[in-house]
Amino acid sequence: MATALTDDIMSNLRVALPGIIQSFDPETVTCVVQPAVKGYESDDAGKKSSLSLPLLVDVPVIFPRGGGVTLTFPVKAGDECLLVFSDRCIDFWWQNGGVQESVDSRMHDLSDAFAIVGPQSQVQKISDISTSAAQFRSDDGSTYLEIDPTTKKMKIVAPGGLEVITPQADFSEAVTIKGLLSWMGGMVGSIAEGTAAKITGTVEFIGKVFANGKQIDDKHKHSGVERGVGQTDEVI
Repeated sequence: MATALTDDIMSNLRVALPGIIQSFDPETVTCVVQPAVKGYESDDAGKKSSLSLPLLVDVPVIFPRGGGVTLTFPVKAGDECLLVFSDRCIDFWWQNGGVQESVDSRMHDLSDAFAIVGPQSQVQKISDISTSAAQFRSDDGSTYLEIDPTTKKMKIVAPGGLEVITPQADFSEAVTIKGLLSWMGGMVGSIAEGTAAKITGTVEFIGKVFANGKQIDDKHKHSGVERGVGQTDEVI
């Protein structure tokens, strides 16, 4: 009798379970989750039978967060998660925050779950995980931001392009560009003000320089003048 009672109590005690996201609400930051491990129930004779646990609704999603910043990612149906069940009813806390009374006497209940997105079954696991650097990456590994503690370098790999939206970018040291550099609006001032770019300091060009289709480097020529020993006036 004691064994049957203990078994019944333990079978309804929830601590943690893997789950599968069914839907995600970005406004309430909650999800609907299907527990991914079945429970069981016993009949009067003590015979156990498998039991699918119900869908859990309004489950708060845990994103890494603190100090005024949050790391978010697009939670999708089919994502795997870890369900963690609170010791006590979380209803008042979830609605109001702060320290609250436990409005219901339930404990370790299916109704009081949190979802931590990220656990991976062998079917859903990612591959090619870096063992030397931290990465924020796409699952397929094609796009990532990497921090290497050994080389002290940060690396961004973005096959689709990199877009930075900011009123000003400040680089403290040298910048090397291996591809084409296009200035659409200018560096200082604006086209409307007549200034597309200003550069302070010495500029060294290696190669040809063109302005409005005309070559203006040391190889350019002037027509309509006679050769001689004189020099033209300074540029005005």
